[in-house]
Amino acid sequence: MTDLSRRTALGLTAALAAAPTEARADDAAPIIMVSTWDFGRIANQAGWERRLAGGSALDMVEAGGRVAEADPTNTSVGLGGWPDRDGKVTLDACVMTWAGDVGAVCALEDVNHAVSVARAVMEKTPHTMLVGEGARRFALDQGFQTAVMPTPQAEAAWREWLKTADYAPRINRENLDWRATPGGPGNHDTIGLLAIGADGHMAGACTTSGLAFKMRGRVGDSPIIGAGLYVDNEVGAATATGVGEDVVRVVGSHSVVEGMRAGLDPTTACRRVIERLARLRGDKIARSQVAFLALDRHGRAGGFALQPGFTYAVTTAQGDTRIVRADSLFS
Repeated sequence: MTDLSRRTALGLTAALAAAPTEARADDAAPIIMVSTWDFGRIANQAGWERRLAGGSALDMVEAGGRVAEADPTNTSVGLGGWPDRDGKVTLDACVMTWAGDVGAVCALEDVNHAVSVARAVMEKTPHTMLVGEGARRFALDQGFQTAVMPTPQAEAAWREWLKTADYAPRINRENLDWRATPGGPGNHDTIGLLAIGADGHMAGACTTSGLAFKMRGRVGDSPIIGAGLYVDNEVGAATATGVGEDVVRVVGSHSVVEGMRAGLDPTTACRRVIERLARLRGDKIARSQVAFLALDRHGRAGGFALQPGFTYAVTTAQGDTRIVRADSLFS
């Protein structure tokens, strides 16, 4: 048995025995919005303000996603995203509503706010996904403006990487400042957002610039309904972050929602899918991070990760927001 296989077995045993840790306010103030990573705090604030203005759950997650996409210092989403190996920034995003309406874009270039383009795909076309040049042309036809990407900082990181072209994933890059790790490649890039509107209906969004220095044309889990995002008004919603290839292997977000449908609380539902991935992949996930975040229809939230370091933001109907550090299978 390899060290990681032994570690996997021990981790699974410990995880199964551990009590779930849920993020829950109190009965008077259920959670109405969650999003991945520390920068989700600002995204949630935008979503909460949109709710106060009469916006739906879809409006909330779109508003939060746009905040992350517009931040040039956020190297994992939108405008500030690091490029692929050819120096091109390509964006992926999807949205899903309580009614099962979905929209997604993949490999979108030269246009920021992929989350809004994904919503337009859902509302303006008979399709669920547009990719590449077709997605770009559609966005411009809908009045979206072009944007200069990569930013000077992102281009500098890419040029530094070119000196070695050595792809070495780093866990939890979302919680690192690009200025502290110039040229340091990341291994996963996402903000996932889930919300409950004032009418009780749910929606979710997921938006990303994808793996830093990925192969040209690579698409991960973020724009794939059922993998990076899934919403079911009867049960709840889930989103994913981490190495998209591994999230896709277990149809992660859908699997989390189905766990909640079977009666699991949000944290335990996330944990069970992580355990399944660990059993499936074994040594192959030694240096990977995968995490799930879930929100049930009652306003309970929970998350669980493969490796330590995953955080998420929770916001109540009163507008109070806090950052929660999720438990992980491995320490």
